[in-house]
Amino acid sequence: MTKRWSIVARARGAVTGASRRIACLSGITAALAVSAPLANAARPFVVDDARVVERGACQVETWRKNNRDSHEYWALPACNPFGVELTAGGGYQSPDAPGLDLTDYQFQGKWLGRELEVNSWGWGFAAGVVRHAEINLRQNLIGSRYFYFPVSVSFRDDRVVLLTNVGGVDNRDEGRRGMLWGIGGEYYLTPRAMLAAETYGATGLGSHAQFGVRFWIVPDHLQLDASYGGNLDAFQRTHWTTIGLRIITKPFF
Repeated sequence: MTKRWSIVARARGAVTGASRRIACLSGITAALAVSAPLANAARPFVVDDARVVERGACQVETWRKNNRDSHEYWALPACNPFGVELTAGGGYQSPDAPGLDLTDYQFQGKWLGRELEVNSWGWGFAAGVVRHAEINLRQNLIGSRYFYFPVSVSFRDDRVVLLTNVGGVDNRDEGRRGMLWGIGGEYYLTPRAMLAAETYGATGLGSHAQFGVRFWIVPDHLQLDASYGGNLDAFQRTHWTTIGLRIITKPFF
């Protein structure tokens, strides 16, 4: 089972009336950093790791995201037929106001230069395109085109894994280009249950953070997750919750 662990390393933005919530996010993340098997990066968390689904296998990541005035539904199937993980899926946003529905289509390839191993480190490269990149671009950190390098470091026999991402994003719809970044990790409470936390952002898109839990219903194959996050610069106005399901197959080709 691939496993990964996230920590929030920084939180930017002024302290507002939401400072208690932001401090709670930062505190949880810092606590994760000091101490569980490693799990492959999975949405709805944004920060990625230096792992891919097993060669010949597939996975489907699905989740519902509840925003202040809308709901999102996402499904991202991915397979690794020849050493490169290929993802093709999308999302649908249903605002509270009728007639403003949005749909995104996402395509991504991910390759590993060095696979993450126990008490070692790994890195990779991912790039993708999104058609109609309109669904909460700032929160989801995707644009019309994007790329990033995931770098992961394993400590304490995979009980601690530090994740970092750095790359670039090009949102042609808004005419904005810039750098993207992220840092995060996961902490296993039991062999099946883990905590996760991360912070991430991009040029002109602000800083975001979220934390949550994951639980293996069927180890290595069926995982349930939930998270709570928001914009660190305007947490009271921009925050969300998610609940998701991840299905991983055995190699079959």
